[in-house]
Amino acid sequence: MDPDLVRIALHLGGALLAGGVIGLERSFHGRPAGFRTHALVSLASCLLMTVPMYQALWLPPNVPTDAFRTDPTRMAQGIMTGIGFLGAGVIFKEGLSVRGLTTAASIWITAAIGILIGIGFYPPAVLATVMTLGTLSLFRWIEDRMPAHYYAQHVVRFQRGRTWPEAQLRGFLQAQGFTVANMTYRAIDDEDLGFEYRMVVRTTQQENMSQLAAALRQRDDVSAFRLSPTGD
Repeated sequence: MDPDLVRIALHLGGALLAGGVIGLERSFHGRPAGFRTHALVSLASCLLMTVPMYQALWLPPNVPTDAFRTDPTRMAQGIMTGIGFLGAGVIFKEGLSVRGLTTAASIWITAAIGILIGIGFYPPAVLATVMTLGTLSLFRWIEDRMPAHYYAQHVVRFQRGRTWPEAQLRGFLQAQGFTVANMTYRAIDDEDLGFEYRMVVRTTQQENMSQLAAALRQRDDVSAFRLSPTGD
């Protein structure tokens, strides 16, 4: 068997393995771009890099290799530019919550790993795979145990004749463990003549979110509310 074809097969297999391992972590956490997506991204990046690396295998036999030479760095640049569109597709925004950034970053690094494997640069590719898995798993463990502030977009609506004064609302939220920022006001011209407070709230305990929702549900004078935590 042609040794060049064996090397290409090893490169493609290594890229498929590296992308699949990274994708398994994303699939385990229920992300939209998971096992198959990452495996295909890495495989495609590796496959495209074989074009400039093994041009002697696909050029016509009557064309001298020194007369026609492709630039691997330009191919890599094109791959990383194209991956940006795929990464943007897994990022979505809902209110103040932006999700998918970590998955987009993992797709980007997976493409880079595929490029390294495609040119046969295995030591940094293996190291990058291990470091990527460590970042996605170990850093998550560290992040979950670090003290942090939790933010949410909060909207609370009252009937206009039963609207709480702002000071009362701030005091209520403070009693639930929240601080308030960016308070805005909205009078709603509907059947209930509602009045809305919109704000960003912050707390140091994530369980305060559910406690606040439960406290608001028990209030008869609260017509409606929305509590949308931000997140990755």
